[in-house]
Amino acid sequence: MNTAIKTGLLAAAISLSPFAAFAEESSNPLPGTFSGNIVLTNDYIFRGVTQTAHDAAVQGGLDWDTGMGFHFGTWASSLDFQDGGQATTELDLYGGYGGKIENFSYDVGFTYYWYPGAAKATNYNYWEVYGKAGYDFGVAALTGFAAYTPSNTITNLDATYTQVSVAVPVIPELSISGAVGYYFLERLKDPTDWNVGATLSVYDWFTVDARYYDTDVSNNCLVGTIQYCDARFVVAIKRTF
Repeated sequence: MNTAIKTGLLAAAISLSPFAAFAEESSNPLPGTFSGNIVLTNDYIFRGVTQTAHDAAVQGGLDWDTGMGFHFGTWASSLDFQDGGQATTELDLYGGYGGKIENFSYDVGFTYYWYPGAAKATNYNYWEVYGKAGYDFGVAALTGFAAYTPSNTITNLDATYTQVSVAVPVIPELSISGAVGYYFLERLKDPTDWNVGATLSVYDWFTVDARYYDTDVSNNCLVGTIQYCDARFVVAIKRTF
């Protein structure tokens, strides 16, 4: 993993914290609110597939909620595709429109996945549109998600990803959750992924998420000596500001 990128992401996230406080005190010409986050994790799993060859990652993001339903943001992570170092960072740019009607929530938008430094021939960069809807029943919250892209990185062809997740609050500081996702990949076997875990808020200062991931194609993702889709226990520590 690229040490310079790790250090840069960490420094950026730390520097944003006092900036956010300053922004609240000063006159902000933009409507809405800004928020940021930084994450340290022992693996970066995306839809059941490790993006770091099962190594640790540093991640961080910045979001703008306009207060009028529209929201925009960016998020970055270190990664390792075992491709000779062509791609060492993922940078996501996204925006959408969402809101709540009592206990019902919704969100539609787009995400552009950019891998700086990757050769054009890799076809890593792609975009997708998504839709999400959820309902909070009090004892549990249920969310449905779907995303479509005409050029996914696996086949450079159409792909649709769907997921259903549920979160159950145990106490105000602790919740358990799980999700099942299904990828419709043109010309390839359609893989299923799932995860289950718990999230703990520590003194309202940071959260710790411990989660088990697996897929039904764990034996079919061998690249070199690494199984990219096999079972993995991941712990992520997140600070939001």
